[in-house]
Order: sequence, then C-alpha cells, then structure tokens
Amino acid sequence: MTYAKDKEEIDFAYKVRRAMTESSEKLPETTLERLATARQLALSRQKQIEPSRALAFGGVLAGSNGVSLSQKNWVRKMWLTLPLLALIIGLYGIYKYEQEQQINDLAEIDAAVLVDELPPDAYLDNGFNAYLNKEAPPAKTEE
Repeated sequence: MTYAKDKEEIDFAYKVRRAMTESSEKLPETTLERLATARQLALSRQKQIEPSRALAFGGVLAGSNGVSLSQKNWVRKMWLTLPLLALIIGLYGIYKYEQEQQINDLAEIDAAVLVDELPPDAYLDNGFNAYLNKEAPPAKTEE
C-alpha cells in the first residue's frame, strides 16, 4: 500500500518535471536570463549549513589508540575512571547497609513477638486485630 503511494508520487514528480522542461523551452531568451539571475540571487542568500560538531574524548574509554603508557596517558585515564569506581563502591555500600537494616528490623519484630506477654490463643484467634485494638489494662506499678 505504501509502496504504491510512493510510486504514484514519484511518477507525478517526473510528469511535473517533464512539463516544466518542455514549457521552459518555449520561453523567450530574456525570461530565461531573468530566471537564471533570480536563481543565482536566491542561492547566494541561502543560509550556509555549518558542519556539525561533536565532543570527543581521544579514546579514553575506547581502548588503546596507539599511545604508549610511557606518555603518562594512563594517569589521565585513571582520574576519569576513579569517580566511576567510587560511585560503584558507594552504591554497593548503600545496598549492604540497607540489607543489614532490613535484617535488624525483622529481628526487632521477631524479638518483640517472642517477648510479648500475649496468650498463645491470641495468635490462633481470628479476631486477633480486635484483641490488639482493645485498651490494654493499666500497668501495675510497683512501689
């Protein structure tokens, strides 16, 4: 479907081009000269296209670019990779810390459940949440 549409557009463009070429042959010489002058003027006013620029680091991460290590290039590469290494170590430290915190939180919950003075039937009761929501009896103070 798209191919047929593209072919129709190309055929139409060829027909227009042929018609313009045939009609330009019938134009007087003075008109052709004026058209040529107008075309040259339009081309001179056309915006010049600047070449695109790209920021490139001379083979820092691409591997060896033919420079030997004796030229102290490895020091520059090390300074570029050092922040990346620090970031990776920092993220690993944060991961381990969060993992340790999660283990400690679970241990605190387990300890609270084991130390709690709830009767064993409370854990088996379907209304356990209702039991927890009841007001606790006043604590006995020893004097």
